Amino acid sequence: MLTEATLAAIRSWREDDPDPATQTALDHLVAQAAQGDADAEAELADAFAGPLTFGTAGLRAALGPGPGRMNRVVVAHAAAGLARHLIAAGAPDARVLVGYDARYNSDVFARDTAEILAGYGLRPLLTETHVPTPVVAFGIGHLLCEAGVVVTASHNPPQDNGYKVYVGGSQIVPPTDAEIAAQIAQVSAEPTAALPRSTDYETVGDELLTAYVTRAASLIGADDPRELTWVYTPMHGVGAAVVTRVLDKAGLPAPHLVAEQAEPDPAFPTVSFPNPEEPGALDLALALAQQQDADLAVANDPDADRCALAAPFADGWRMLTGDELGTLLADDALRAGRAGTYACSVVSSTLLGTMAEAHGQPFATTLTGFKWIGRVPGLTFGYEEAIGYCTDPQAVADKDGISTLVRILGLAARLRAEGSTVARRLDEIAGRYGLHLTSQLSFRVRDLTLISGAMSRLRETPPTRLAGEGVAVSDLSAGWGGLPPTDAVLLEGARVRAVVRPSGTEPKLKCYLQVRLSPAESADLPAARRQAGDLMETVRAEVAQALAL
Repeated sequence: MLTEATLAAIRSWREDDPDPATQTALDHLVAQAAQGDADAEAELADAFAGPLTFGTAGLRAALGPGPGRMNRVVVAHAAAGLARHLIAAGAPDARVLVGYDARYNSDVFARDTAEILAGYGLRPLLTETHVPTPVVAFGIGHLLCEAGVVVTASHNPPQDNGYKVYVGGSQIVPPTDAEIAAQIAQVSAEPTAALPRSTDYETVGDELLTAYVTRAASLIGADDPRELTWVYTPMHGVGAAVVTRVLDKAGLPAPHLVAEQAEPDPAFPTVSFPNPEEPGALDLALALAQQQDADLAVANDPDADRCALAAPFADGWRMLTGDELGTLLADDALRAGRAGTYACSVVSSTLLGTMAEAHGQPFATTLTGFKWIGRVPGLTFGYEEAIGYCTDPQAVADKDGISTLVRILGLAARLRAEGSTVARRLDEIAGRYGLHLTSQLSFRVRDLTLISGAMSRLRETPPTRLAGEGVAVSDLSAGWGGLPPTDAVLLEGARVRAVVRPSGTEPKLKCYLQVRLSPAESADLPAARRQAGDLMETVRAEVAQALAL
């Protein structure tokens, strides 16, 4: 049974909610709960347990009524909190670029944001239509904005939406996130109808898209090979229209498009989870690639800030891991002599550091997220294993699935012209630097205390050996290697490595595993892969045992 406090919060919320759709949804849940529907009661209790936490990832949650869901009230408070933060930071007339994807209500949330920012006296610029997230990240600098907002839930399920905030050209980091959260907490006590609003804002259309397209297309040289057969899917997202313009501008061949996933569709009808990393998400693309005898298949996630690559190997087609694509792109940049700092997150492969050192380039390890990678001084290339790549940091200090796509096509066309392939280039990398095999182990839970309990057990009684090898234990919550504190534990030996951390966006405990062999041990690559695979299975089993989940 709902408590009186929850019922009072529900009544108060309904009076404040400007959206008839969420009012109706709330009324339905209350009626169902009154009839003894346990699911409705649980949903209400959770939605009104407390507000969404505004952190370095902004906001992300299921759509629905209540302070714990994404809706017009929560978005209005977030916009007002951002406005107050910018004013308090000495930018009372800041330009703020506001963009959005094609998810349910994204356009509504973006328009609410622009109106509230304008109501506070700021100068918002609202995109005329849905756009890829990297277009907004690019536009902040191009349009001389102090901040930006993208309404997107990236690759989350269709029932979700989110609110990503940039200040100073990069995603927010502490203490900015806490300062904005404090402003949101203050404004949340005010009636939503009392927040200032104005329609005195600008809209931004083709000028921004043309500038982004021109920049992305410039990443391939005029004399570079372009002959290629390839498949593309935007995964029901907003990438296809911009990708098509970039290809035309760059003179790159049009792809065989996965027709079933070509148009934006917030229901994501052909995939259970619109993330290229998820099992089955690339099945249509892989089938089309084999049918067309393609050189490769490329996928963007729904807001086109991530990029995945699949290619044929000796044992058939498969998607490259995020680390494989990261090292492939880095190797190409290093071969081309692109100077600067190479960076990846602490959960990504250590191979990038070895590669950078071999080429005399600086390397940096960061915390997870492009809010950290994009801020590395002198960055020339950065990635993390969750198929996120920053390949043109001077223009987009964030992951960008479209510029990454251009880099991939340029590399693949050169390899084809040389009579080589993606698979052979990966073999060359393994032969030169030693085989680095990475894998993930994750535990999805309903009860978040299971995650905190597992992390406590790992800290109290960590394994001292993995796969028969002694490992050093580092608690990253105390800071590590000059990085800010984060909730993670690192186990590392000469050949094995594991980083364990709670997910920042899902109810998961994630374990990032690595086995590395020396170049000498990798001379016979088939044998080395078998050896690394056996070691990885042992590491997976022993880490799982240590977590007791």
